[in-house]
Amino acid sequence: MEYFVNCNSASLNPIAGSLDKQKAEHLYRRLGFSASVDTITNAVGQNVSAYVDNLIAEAISMPEIPEPSWANWTWADYPADEDARNALRAQHTIELRSQYVKGFMTNNLRDRLSFFWSNHLVTEMINHGCNSFQYHYINCLQRNAIGNFREFVRQMGLESAMLYYLDGVYNNGNNPNENYARELYELFTLGEGNGYTEEDIIETARALTGWVNRGDAGCTAVTFDETKYDSGEKTILGQTANFDYDGVIDNLFEQRSNEISWFICKKLYEFFVHPDSDDEENNGNAKQIIDQLALTFRSSDFEIAPVLAQLFKSEHFYDDEAVGVIIKSPFDIYINFVNETGFRSASEDDLIENIIQTCKLLGQEIYNPPGVEGWYRDRYWINTNFMIGRWLSSEMFLQLFWNYNSEQFRDFAISVTPNASTESNPDRVTDAILDKLLPKGIAADELQNAYDVFRDDALVQYYAPPEGDGTWNLYYPGAEVLVFQLMMHIIRQPEFQLK
Repeated sequence: MEYFVNCNSASLNPIAGSLDKQKAEHLYRRLGFSASVDTITNAVGQNVSAYVDNLIAEAISMPEIPEPSWANWTWADYPADEDARNALRAQHTIELRSQYVKGFMTNNLRDRLSFFWSNHLVTEMINHGCNSFQYHYINCLQRNAIGNFREFVRQMGLESAMLYYLDGVYNNGNNPNENYARELYELFTLGEGNGYTEEDIIETARALTGWVNRGDAGCTAVTFDETKYDSGEKTILGQTANFDYDGVIDNLFEQRSNEISWFICKKLYEFFVHPDSDDEENNGNAKQIIDQLALTFRSSDFEIAPVLAQLFKSEHFYDDEAVGVIIKSPFDIYINFVNETGFRSASEDDLIENIIQTCKLLGQEIYNPPGVEGWYRDRYWINTNFMIGRWLSSEMFLQLFWNYNSEQFRDFAISVTPNASTESNPDRVTDAILDKLLPKGIAADELQNAYDVFRDDALVQYYAPPEGDGTWNLYYPGAEVLVFQLMMHIIRQPEFQLK
Protein backbone atom coordinates (compact mmCIF):
# COMPACT_ATOMS: atom_id res chain seq x y z
CA MET A 1 0.00 0.00 0.00
CA GLU A 2 1.41 3.36 -1.00
CA TYR A 3 2.31 5.70 1.84
CA PHE A 4 0.13 8.76 1.29
CA VAL A 5 1.80 12.07 2.03
CA ASN A 6 -0.59 14.90 2.76
CA CYS A 7 -0.14 17.38 -0.08
CA ASN A 8 -3.54 19.02 0.35
CA SER A 9 -2.95 22.75 -0.10
CA ALA A 10 -6.61 23.80 -0.36
CA SER A 11 -8.01 26.32 2.10
CA LEU A 12 -10.70 26.07 4.75
CA ASN A 13 -12.83 28.53 2.78
CA PRO A 14 -16.36 27.30 2.02
CA ILE A 15 -16.55 25.43 -1.26
CA ALA A 16 -18.77 27.04 -3.85
CA GLY A 17 -21.71 25.46 -5.57
CA SER A 18 -23.41 22.11 -5.15
CA LEU A 19 -22.47 18.50 -4.58
CA ASP A 20 -21.52 16.44 -7.61
CA LYS A 21 -21.36 12.65 -7.44
CA GLN A 22 -17.71 12.43 -6.38
CA LYS A 23 -18.15 15.01 -3.61
CA ALA A 24 -21.33 13.35 -2.35
CA GLU A 25 -19.65 9.93 -2.27
CA HIS A 26 -16.64 11.38 -0.47
CA LEU A 27 -18.83 13.19 2.08
CA TYR A 28 -20.71 10.03 3.00
CA ARG A 29 -17.60 7.82 3.10
CA ARG A 30 -16.16 10.14 5.71
CA LEU A 31 -19.07 11.42 7.81
CA GLY A 32 -20.88 8.07 7.76
CA PHE A 33 -20.28 4.50 6.67
CA SER A 34 -20.82 5.35 2.99
CA ALA A 35 -24.25 5.47 1.33
CA SER A 36 -26.63 3.82 -1.09
CA VAL A 37 -27.01 4.75 -4.74
CA ASP A 38 -30.33 6.47 -3.97
CA THR A 39 -28.84 8.55 -1.14
CA ILE A 40 -26.03 9.76 -3.39
CA THR A 41 -28.45 10.49 -6.23
CA ASN A 42 -30.57 12.61 -3.90
CA ALA A 43 -27.51 14.48 -2.63
CA VAL A 44 -26.17 15.38 -6.08
CA GLY A 45 -27.10 18.93 -7.01
CA GLN A 46 -27.77 20.01 -3.42
CA ASN A 47 -26.06 23.11 -2.10
CA VAL A 48 -23.03 21.96 -0.09
CA SER A 49 -23.54 24.31 2.86
CA ALA A 50 -27.25 23.66 3.26
CA TYR A 51 -26.82 19.90 2.87
CA VAL A 52 -24.07 19.72 5.49
CA ASP A 53 -26.19 21.81 7.86
CA ASN A 54 -29.06 19.36 7.44
CA LEU A 55 -26.83 16.36 8.12
CA ILE A 56 -25.46 17.99 11.27
CA ALA A 57 -28.95 18.95 12.45
CA GLU A 58 -30.06 15.36 11.86
CA ALA A 59 -27.14 14.08 13.95
CA ILE A 60 -27.90 16.51 16.79
CA SER A 61 -31.59 15.61 16.98
CA MET A 62 -31.23 11.85 16.55
CA PRO A 63 -32.45 9.87 19.59
CA GLU A 64 -30.17 7.48 21.39
CA ILE A 65 -30.64 3.71 21.45
CA PRO A 66 -33.83 3.01 23.43
CA GLU A 67 -33.18 2.01 27.01
CA PRO A 68 -33.40 -1.78 27.34
CA SER A 69 -35.34 -3.38 30.19
CA TRP A 70 -32.06 -4.42 31.81
CA ALA A 71 -30.36 -1.01 31.57
CA ASN A 72 -30.05 -0.68 35.35
CA TRP A 73 -29.77 -4.31 36.38
CA THR A 74 -27.26 -5.35 39.01
CA TRP A 75 -26.01 -8.90 39.56
CA ALA A 76 -28.98 -9.39 41.88
CA ASP A 77 -31.36 -9.09 38.93
CA TYR A 78 -29.73 -11.97 37.04
CA PRO A 79 -30.45 -15.66 37.73
CA ALA A 80 -28.56 -17.15 40.66
CA ASP A 81 -27.46 -20.12 38.55
CA GLU A 82 -24.09 -19.24 37.02
CA ASP A 83 -24.72 -20.84 33.62
CA ALA A 84 -28.13 -19.19 33.28
CA ARG A 85 -26.68 -15.85 34.40
CA ASN A 86 -23.85 -16.00 31.88
CA ALA A 87 -26.23 -17.00 29.08
CA LEU A 88 -28.50 -14.05 29.79
CA ARG A 89 -25.55 -11.66 30.02
CA ALA A 90 -24.30 -12.93 26.65
CA GLN A 91 -27.76 -12.42 25.15
CA HIS A 92 -27.87 -8.84 26.42
CA THR A 93 -24.40 -8.16 25.01
CA ILE A 94 -25.43 -9.43 21.58
CA GLU A 95 -28.65 -7.36 21.66
CA LEU A 96 -26.84 -4.15 22.57
CA ARG A 97 -23.94 -4.41 20.16
CA SER A 98 -26.24 -5.52 17.32
CA GLN A 99 -28.51 -2.52 17.81
CA TYR A 100 -25.52 -0.19 17.97
CA VAL A 101 -23.84 -1.58 14.83
CA LYS A 102 -27.14 -1.50 12.91
CA GLY A 103 -27.06 2.23 13.52
CA PHE A 104 -23.84 2.45 11.50
CA MET A 105 -25.91 1.66 8.41
CA THR A 106 -28.42 4.47 8.87
CA ASN A 107 -27.29 7.00 11.46
CA ASN A 108 -24.57 8.61 9.35
CA LEU A 109 -22.70 11.32 11.26
CA ARG A 110 -24.10 10.67 14.74
CA ASP A 111 -22.82 7.13 15.07
CA ARG A 112 -19.74 7.70 12.95
CA LEU A 113 -18.88 10.23 15.65
CA SER A 114 -19.99 8.05 18.56
CA PHE A 115 -17.71 5.31 17.21
CA PHE A 116 -14.88 7.84 16.83
CA TRP A 117 -15.31 9.00 20.42
CA SER A 118 -15.39 5.38 21.66
CA ASN A 119 -11.83 5.20 20.34
CA HIS A 120 -10.89 8.41 22.13
CA LEU A 121 -12.70 8.21 25.48
CA VAL A 122 -11.88 4.53 25.69
CA THR A 123 -13.23 1.86 28.01
CA GLU A 124 -13.16 -1.92 27.72
CA MET A 125 -16.22 -3.99 28.62
CA ILE A 126 -13.95 -6.88 29.52
CA ASN A 127 -12.76 -4.73 32.43
CA HIS A 128 -16.17 -4.51 34.16
CA GLY A 129 -18.37 -7.11 32.43
CA CYS A 130 -21.58 -5.20 33.16
CA ASN A 131 -24.15 -4.84 30.38
CA SER A 132 -25.80 -1.98 32.26
CA PHE A 133 -22.52 -0.05 32.43
CA GLN A 134 -21.98 -0.63 28.71
CA TYR A 135 -25.44 0.63 27.78
CA HIS A 136 -24.94 3.86 29.75
CA TYR A 137 -21.47 4.31 28.22
CA ILE A 138 -22.93 4.03 24.69
CA ASN A 139 -25.75 6.36 25.67
CA CYS A 140 -23.16 8.91 26.82
CA LEU A 141 -21.29 8.57 23.51
CA GLN A 142 -24.45 9.04 21.46
CA ARG A 143 -25.97 11.96 23.35
CA ASN A 144 -22.67 13.87 23.41
CA ALA A 145 -21.21 12.84 20.03
CA ILE A 146 -21.91 16.22 18.46
CA GLY A 147 -22.50 18.27 21.59
CA ASN A 148 -20.23 20.25 23.89
CA PHE A 149 -16.84 18.62 24.39
CA ARG A 150 -16.28 20.01 27.89
CA GLU A 151 -19.60 18.59 29.08
CA PHE A 152 -18.85 15.35 27.24
CA VAL A 153 -15.61 14.92 29.18
CA ARG A 154 -17.36 15.87 32.41
CA GLN A 155 -20.10 13.27 31.94
CA MET A 156 -17.85 10.51 30.64
CA GLY A 157 -15.54 10.67 33.64
CA LEU A 158 -18.43 9.73 35.91
CA GLU A 159 -19.69 6.83 33.83
CA SER A 160 -19.35 3.61 35.82
CA ALA A 161 -17.63 1.95 32.85
CA MET A 162 -14.93 4.63 32.92
CA LEU A 163 -14.63 4.72 36.71
CA TYR A 164 -13.94 0.98 36.71
CA TYR A 165 -11.71 1.02 33.63
CA LEU A 166 -9.28 3.66 34.86
CA ASP A 167 -9.56 2.83 38.55
CA GLY A 168 -11.49 5.92 39.61
CA VAL A 169 -13.66 3.59 41.64
CA TYR A 170 -10.61 2.88 43.80
CA ASN A 171 -9.56 6.53 44.15
CA ASN A 172 -9.86 7.15 47.90
CA GLY A 173 -8.94 10.36 49.66
CA ASN A 174 -6.37 8.66 51.89
CA ASN A 175 -4.87 6.70 48.95
CA PRO A 176 -5.36 8.53 45.61
CA ASN A 177 -5.19 6.55 42.37
CA GLU A 178 -3.65 8.54 39.51
CA ASN A 179 -4.80 6.50 36.50
CA TYR A 180 -7.79 8.57 35.42
CA ALA A 181 -6.07 11.89 36.17
CA ARG A 182 -3.16 10.87 33.94
CA GLU A 183 -5.33 9.78 31.01
CA LEU A 184 -7.62 12.77 31.37
CA TYR A 185 -4.66 14.94 30.41
CA GLU A 186 -2.51 12.62 28.33
CA LEU A 187 -5.12 10.94 26.10
CA PHE A 188 -8.47 12.66 26.49
CA THR A 189 -7.80 16.42 26.40
CA LEU A 190 -4.20 17.65 26.08
CA GLY A 191 -1.92 15.04 24.55
CA GLU A 192 1.11 13.41 26.07
CA GLY A 193 3.33 15.83 28.00
CA ASN A 194 1.45 18.85 26.66
CA GLY A 195 0.77 21.51 29.30
CA TYR A 196 0.71 19.48 32.51
CA THR A 197 3.20 18.08 35.01
CA GLU A 198 3.45 15.02 37.21
CA GLU A 199 2.51 17.23 40.13
CA ASP A 200 -0.65 18.29 38.26
CA ILE A 201 -1.56 14.60 37.91
CA ILE A 202 -0.98 13.92 41.60
CA GLU A 203 -3.03 16.93 42.67
CA THR A 204 -5.80 16.17 40.16
CA ALA A 205 -6.08 12.61 41.46
CA ARG A 206 -6.73 14.05 44.93
CA ALA A 207 -9.49 16.27 43.54
CA LEU A 208 -11.16 13.33 41.79
CA THR A 209 -11.40 11.18 44.93
CA GLY A 210 -14.68 10.01 46.41
CA TRP A 211 -16.41 8.33 43.46
CA VAL A 212 -15.95 4.93 45.05
CA ASN A 213 -19.36 3.79 46.33
CA ARG A 214 -19.87 0.51 44.45
CA GLY A 215 -22.91 -0.84 46.31
CA ASP A 216 -23.33 -4.39 47.51
CA ALA A 217 -24.89 -6.22 44.56
CA GLY A 218 -22.21 -5.79 41.88
CA CYS A 219 -22.82 -3.87 38.65
CA THR A 220 -24.32 -1.12 40.79
CA ALA A 221 -23.81 2.37 39.37
CA VAL A 222 -20.92 4.09 41.13
CA THR A 223 -21.86 7.02 43.37
CA PHE A 224 -20.01 9.62 45.44
CA ASP A 225 -18.93 9.00 49.02
CA GLU A 226 -18.15 12.26 50.80
CA THR A 227 -16.09 10.46 53.44
CA LYS A 228 -13.65 9.23 50.77
CA TYR A 229 -13.07 12.65 49.23
CA ASP A 230 -9.89 14.69 49.84
CA SER A 231 -11.24 18.11 50.76
CA GLY A 232 -7.89 19.85 51.11
CA GLU A 233 -6.53 22.56 48.82
CA LYS A 234 -4.86 21.44 45.58
CA THR A 235 -2.67 23.28 43.08
CA ILE A 236 -3.55 22.25 39.53
CA LEU A 237 -2.32 23.88 36.31
CA GLY A 238 -1.06 26.84 38.32
CA GLN A 239 -4.31 27.43 40.20
CA THR A 240 -4.86 26.72 43.90
CA ALA A 241 -8.32 25.94 45.30
CA ASN A 242 -10.36 23.24 46.99
CA PHE A 243 -10.92 21.56 43.64
CA ASP A 244 -13.53 18.84 43.35
CA TYR A 245 -14.54 16.85 40.24
CA ASP A 246 -16.36 19.72 38.50
CA GLY A 247 -13.64 22.12 39.53
CA VAL A 248 -11.01 19.97 37.82
CA ILE A 249 -12.94 19.98 34.52
CA ASP A 250 -13.69 23.71 34.64
CA ASN A 251 -10.12 24.60 35.54
CA LEU A 252 -8.72 22.37 32.79
CA PHE A 253 -10.81 24.00 30.05
CA GLU A 254 -10.15 27.51 31.39
CA GLN A 255 -6.38 27.14 31.75
CA ARG A 256 -5.61 24.95 28.74
CA SER A 257 -8.17 25.93 26.10
CA ASN A 258 -5.50 26.35 23.39
CA GLU A 259 -3.96 22.95 24.01
CA ILE A 260 -7.31 21.15 24.21
CA SER A 261 -8.69 22.74 21.05
CA TRP A 262 -5.56 21.90 19.06
CA PHE A 263 -5.34 18.32 20.31
CA ILE A 264 -8.99 17.49 19.60
CA CYS A 265 -9.13 19.26 16.23
CA LYS A 266 -5.99 17.44 15.15
CA LYS A 267 -7.65 14.11 15.94
CA LEU A 268 -10.81 15.15 14.09
CA TYR A 269 -8.72 16.28 11.11
CA GLU A 270 -6.79 13.01 10.94
CA PHE A 271 -10.00 11.00 11.25
CA PHE A 272 -12.07 12.88 8.67
CA VAL A 273 -9.51 14.33 6.24
CA HIS A 274 -6.04 12.77 6.24
CA PRO A 275 -4.11 10.62 8.74
CA ASP A 276 -0.89 12.54 8.09
CA SER A 277 -0.75 15.96 9.73
CA ASP A 278 2.69 15.91 11.36
CA ASP A 279 5.21 16.04 8.52
CA GLU A 280 6.89 19.42 8.86
CA GLU A 281 8.10 19.57 5.26
CA ASN A 282 4.79 18.76 3.55
CA ASN A 283 2.08 19.53 6.07
CA GLY A 284 2.41 23.18 6.97
CA ASN A 285 -1.00 23.68 5.44
CA ALA A 286 -2.53 20.93 7.56
CA LYS A 287 -1.32 22.70 10.66
CA GLN A 288 -2.86 25.97 9.45
CA ILE A 289 -6.16 24.19 8.87
CA ILE A 290 -6.06 22.68 12.37
CA ASP A 291 -5.22 26.11 13.80
CA GLN A 292 -8.35 27.55 12.21
CA LEU A 293 -10.53 24.66 13.38
CA ALA A 294 -9.12 25.03 16.89
CA LEU A 295 -10.01 28.74 16.87
CA THR A 296 -13.57 27.85 15.88
CA PHE A 297 -13.67 25.26 18.67
CA ARG A 298 -12.61 27.80 21.30
CA SER A 299 -14.84 30.54 19.92
CA SER A 300 -17.88 28.26 20.15
CA ASP A 301 -17.06 27.32 23.76
CA PHE A 302 -16.03 23.79 22.72
CA GLU A 303 -19.12 22.94 20.70
CA ILE A 304 -18.28 20.15 18.25
CA ALA A 305 -20.86 20.96 15.56
CA PRO A 306 -19.36 24.29 14.37
CA VAL A 307 -15.96 22.65 13.86
CA LEU A 308 -17.44 19.88 11.73
CA ALA A 309 -19.62 22.29 9.78
CA GLN A 310 -16.58 24.41 8.92
CA LEU A 311 -14.61 21.34 7.89
CA PHE A 312 -17.30 19.55 5.85
CA LYS A 313 -18.13 22.72 3.89
CA SER A 314 -14.51 23.54 3.05
CA GLU A 315 -12.46 23.40 -0.12
CA HIS A 316 -9.87 21.50 1.91
CA PHE A 317 -12.22 18.63 2.74
CA TYR A 318 -13.25 18.05 -0.90
CA ASP A 319 -9.81 18.53 -2.45
CA ASP A 320 -8.64 15.64 -4.64
CA GLU A 321 -5.71 15.13 -2.26
CA ALA A 322 -8.20 14.25 0.50
CA VAL A 323 -10.04 11.59 -1.50
CA GLY A 324 -9.13 7.93 -1.06
CA VAL A 325 -6.25 8.48 1.39
CA ILE A 326 -7.63 6.82 4.55
CA ILE A 327 -7.39 3.06 5.00
CA LYS A 328 -10.68 1.45 5.91
CA SER A 329 -11.07 -0.01 9.35
CA PRO A 330 -12.64 -3.48 9.44
CA PHE A 331 -16.06 -1.99 10.17
CA ASP A 332 -15.62 0.37 7.23
CA ILE A 333 -14.97 -2.51 4.86
CA TYR A 334 -18.17 -4.41 5.55
CA ILE A 335 -20.63 -1.69 6.57
CA ASN A 336 -19.54 0.54 3.67
CA PHE A 337 -19.95 -2.34 1.24
CA VAL A 338 -23.43 -3.22 2.50
CA ASN A 339 -24.49 0.43 2.34
CA GLU A 340 -23.05 0.97 -1.14
CA THR A 341 -24.49 -2.16 -2.73
CA GLY A 342 -27.69 -2.62 -0.78
CA PHE A 343 -26.90 -6.34 -0.58
CA ARG A 344 -28.81 -8.35 2.00
CA SER A 345 -28.73 -11.89 3.37
CA ALA A 346 -31.41 -14.12 4.88
CA SER A 347 -31.13 -12.55 8.35
CA GLU A 348 -30.04 -9.00 9.13
CA ASP A 349 -29.25 -9.99 12.71
CA ASP A 350 -27.01 -12.83 11.53
CA LEU A 351 -25.31 -10.51 9.02
CA ILE A 352 -24.60 -7.94 11.73
CA GLU A 353 -23.24 -10.61 14.08
CA ASN A 354 -21.03 -11.98 11.27
CA ILE A 355 -19.66 -8.48 10.69
CA ILE A 356 -18.99 -7.99 14.40
CA GLN A 357 -17.18 -11.32 14.74
CA THR A 358 -15.16 -10.79 11.53
CA CYS A 359 -14.05 -7.35 12.71
CA LYS A 360 -12.96 -8.91 15.98
CA LEU A 361 -10.75 -11.37 14.08
CA LEU A 362 -9.22 -8.44 12.19
CA GLY A 363 -8.32 -6.54 15.35
CA GLN A 364 -11.37 -4.30 15.85
CA GLU A 365 -13.44 -5.83 18.63
CA ILE A 366 -16.36 -3.60 19.48
CA TYR A 367 -16.42 -2.53 23.17
CA ASN A 368 -12.89 -3.88 23.65
CA PRO A 369 -10.10 -1.82 22.05
CA PRO A 370 -6.62 -3.23 22.75
CA GLY A 371 -5.80 -0.56 25.33
CA VAL A 372 -6.59 2.92 26.59
CA GLU A 373 -5.01 4.38 23.42
CA GLY A 374 -7.75 2.69 21.37
CA TRP A 375 -7.30 1.11 17.96
CA TYR A 376 -4.24 2.51 16.21
CA ARG A 377 -6.08 3.02 12.91
CA ASP A 378 -5.09 3.54 9.32
CA ARG A 379 -1.79 1.84 8.35
CA TYR A 380 -2.03 -0.39 11.42
CA TRP A 381 -4.80 -2.30 9.62
CA ILE A 382 -2.51 -3.26 6.75
CA ASN A 383 -0.13 -6.11 7.47
CA THR A 384 0.28 -9.57 5.95
CA ASN A 385 -2.09 -11.39 8.29
CA PHE A 386 -4.78 -8.72 8.33
CA MET A 387 -4.55 -8.20 4.56
CA ILE A 388 -5.22 -11.85 3.80
CA GLY A 389 -8.03 -11.81 6.34
CA ARG A 390 -9.58 -8.74 4.73
CA TRP A 391 -9.57 -10.44 1.32
CA LEU A 392 -10.91 -13.79 2.48
CA SER A 393 -13.60 -12.32 4.69
CA SER A 394 -14.79 -9.99 1.92
CA GLU A 395 -15.05 -13.02 -0.38
CA MET A 396 -17.03 -14.79 2.33
CA PHE A 397 -19.56 -11.97 2.53
CA LEU A 398 -19.86 -11.79 -1.25
CA GLN A 399 -20.58 -15.51 -1.35
CA LEU A 400 -23.15 -15.09 1.43
CA PHE A 401 -24.98 -12.40 -0.54
CA TRP A 402 -24.78 -14.47 -3.73
CA ASN A 403 -26.17 -17.59 -2.09
CA TYR A 404 -29.08 -15.63 -0.65
CA ASN A 405 -30.07 -13.82 -3.85
CA SER A 406 -27.86 -13.73 -6.91
CA GLU A 407 -30.22 -11.31 -8.67
CA GLN A 408 -29.24 -8.51 -6.29
CA PHE A 409 -25.87 -8.40 -8.08
CA ARG A 410 -27.64 -7.61 -11.34
CA ASP A 411 -29.85 -5.08 -9.57
CA PHE A 412 -26.83 -3.31 -8.13
CA ALA A 413 -25.10 -3.06 -11.50
CA ILE A 414 -28.28 -1.70 -13.07
CA SER A 415 -28.60 0.91 -10.31
CA VAL A 416 -25.12 2.34 -10.92
CA THR A 417 -24.96 2.08 -14.73
CA PRO A 418 -26.34 5.03 -16.73
CA ASN A 419 -28.93 3.89 -19.30
CA ALA A 420 -28.52 0.31 -18.09
CA SER A 421 -31.31 -1.06 -20.28
CA THR A 422 -29.51 0.01 -23.46
CA GLU A 423 -25.83 -0.04 -22.42
CA SER A 424 -24.26 -2.79 -24.50
CA ASN A 425 -20.61 -2.05 -23.77
CA PRO A 426 -19.48 -4.18 -20.80
CA ASP A 427 -16.52 -1.88 -20.18
CA ARG A 428 -18.88 0.97 -19.34
CA VAL A 429 -20.65 -1.25 -16.82
CA THR A 430 -17.28 -2.10 -15.30
CA ASP A 431 -16.46 1.62 -15.12
CA ALA A 432 -19.72 2.31 -13.29
CA ILE A 433 -19.15 -0.42 -10.70
CA LEU A 434 -15.55 0.64 -10.12
CA ASP A 435 -16.68 4.24 -9.76
CA LYS A 436 -19.16 3.32 -7.04
CA LEU A 437 -16.92 1.03 -4.99
CA LEU A 438 -13.51 2.75 -5.32
CA PRO A 439 -13.06 6.39 -4.27
CA LYS A 440 -10.41 7.18 -6.88
CA GLY A 441 -10.94 4.40 -9.40
CA ILE A 442 -8.35 1.76 -10.15
CA ALA A 443 -4.74 2.02 -11.28
CA ALA A 444 -4.48 2.54 -15.04
CA ASP A 445 -2.44 -0.63 -15.56
CA GLU A 446 -5.12 -2.66 -13.72
CA LEU A 447 -8.12 -1.24 -15.54
CA GLN A 448 -7.82 -3.61 -18.50
CA ASN A 449 -7.68 -6.55 -16.10
CA ALA A 450 -10.99 -5.44 -14.62
CA TYR A 451 -12.48 -5.14 -18.10
CA ASP A 452 -11.27 -8.65 -18.92
CA VAL A 453 -12.77 -10.10 -15.74
CA PHE A 454 -16.20 -8.72 -16.55
CA ARG A 455 -16.16 -9.62 -20.24
CA ASP A 456 -17.31 -13.09 -21.36
CA ASP A 457 -15.73 -14.32 -24.60
CA ALA A 458 -18.91 -16.22 -25.41
CA LEU A 459 -20.87 -12.95 -25.42
CA VAL A 460 -18.57 -10.87 -27.64
CA GLN A 461 -20.94 -11.20 -30.58
CA TYR A 462 -23.64 -9.43 -28.53
CA TYR A 463 -21.52 -6.59 -27.16
CA ALA A 464 -21.47 -3.08 -28.54
CA PRO A 465 -20.29 -2.60 -32.13
CA PRO A 466 -17.82 -3.02 -33.71
CA GLU A 467 -17.34 -6.31 -31.78
CA GLY A 468 -20.96 -7.38 -31.75
CA ASP A 469 -24.50 -6.45 -32.67
CA GLY A 470 -25.21 -4.38 -29.55
CA THR A 471 -27.97 -6.60 -28.17
CA TRP A 472 -26.26 -7.38 -24.83
CA ASN A 473 -27.14 -5.48 -21.66
CA LEU A 474 -27.37 -6.14 -17.93
CA TYR A 475 -30.73 -7.85 -18.32
CA TYR A 476 -29.07 -10.57 -20.42
CA PRO A 477 -29.10 -14.04 -18.76
CA GLY A 478 -25.93 -14.59 -16.75
CA ALA A 479 -25.03 -10.91 -16.36
CA GLU A 480 -25.33 -11.29 -12.59
CA VAL A 481 -22.52 -13.87 -12.69
CA LEU A 482 -20.24 -11.37 -14.40
CA VAL A 483 -21.01 -8.76 -11.73
CA PHE A 484 -20.18 -11.29 -9.00
CA GLN A 485 -16.88 -12.16 -10.68
CA LEU A 486 -15.95 -8.50 -11.07
CA MET A 487 -16.67 -7.83 -7.41
CA MET A 488 -14.52 -10.78 -6.41
CA HIS A 489 -11.75 -9.12 -8.42
CA ILE A 490 -12.35 -5.64 -6.99
CA ILE A 491 -12.12 -6.65 -3.33
CA ARG A 492 -8.55 -7.86 -3.96
CA GLN A 493 -7.43 -4.49 -5.32
CA PRO A 494 -5.44 -2.09 -3.11
CA GLU A 495 -7.89 0.70 -3.94
CA PHE A 496 -10.73 -1.23 -2.28
CA GLN A 497 -8.98 -0.75 1.07
CA LEU A 498 -9.29 3.03 0.84
CA LYS A 499 -12.01 5.53 1.57
